[in-house]
Amino acid sequence: MHEPRTYRHWVSGRDLVSFSVAVRQTDLLIRADRNLKSRALTETRRCRASLEQYIESHPVFAIALVPVTVEEDAPVLVREMADAARQAGVGPMAAVAGAIAESVGRQLLHSCREVIVENGGDIFLKTTKERVIGVYAGDSPLTGRLAFAVRPDETPLGICTSSASVGPSLSFGNTDAVTVFSPSASLADAAATAIGNRVASASDIPGALEFAQTIEGLRGVAIIVGGQLGLWGQIRLAEA
Repeated sequence: MHEPRTYRHWVSGRDLVSFSVAVRQTDLLIRADRNLKSRALTETRRCRASLEQYIESHPVFAIALVPVTVEEDAPVLVREMADAARQAGVGPMAAVAGAIAESVGRQLLHSCREVIVENGGDIFLKTTKERVIGVYAGDSPLTGRLAFAVRPDETPLGICTSSASVGPSLSFGNTDAVTVFSPSASLADAAATAIGNRVASASDIPGALEFAQTIEGLRGVAIIVGGQLGLWGQIRLAEA
């Protein structure tokens, strides 16, 4: 059963077409300059099939909490997840939502100029105008008040959020939200988990931001614990 994603009601703007695609645990909200639902469904099914077939013969891939090595001829999605996990120091499934969002988004870009794919708080976007991305951080007072501005020249971009208080993702930390910006949505997703695992309380935010800077390929990080906010990197705040 999918957890209700109430934050999707915040989506606004009439310049893009919105449509949803759901395949098993993957539940995407997609916005593009044309309706590409059929193509998105095909790509989502392809992603899931390649991943599920790989896991069937390599079950450790689905349960590992540390990086694992995969074969050179493994599916592209699997290799991207494994790569991101190695860079962040986590298990490969920490990158799955971002990896699928990016794979679907890049496929749709063959047929459109602008696309935003949201997969459970993990986003891949390519935009032709400035967009504002809000942050849902559960009961934090910053929910609905904090947002980030993204310029067209900064995209394609992955913006992925991990939380110990929202959603089903495994976290060993205690954050309301860790949002990571990277050209790779797979890496942003894996890094959000790795950074969040290091935050048990607001006092851990500075150390977690220092750790984030050791992960090559990140553009920025935001950490929310209660009403406390820590920022690093190329991030521009905007009104939510």
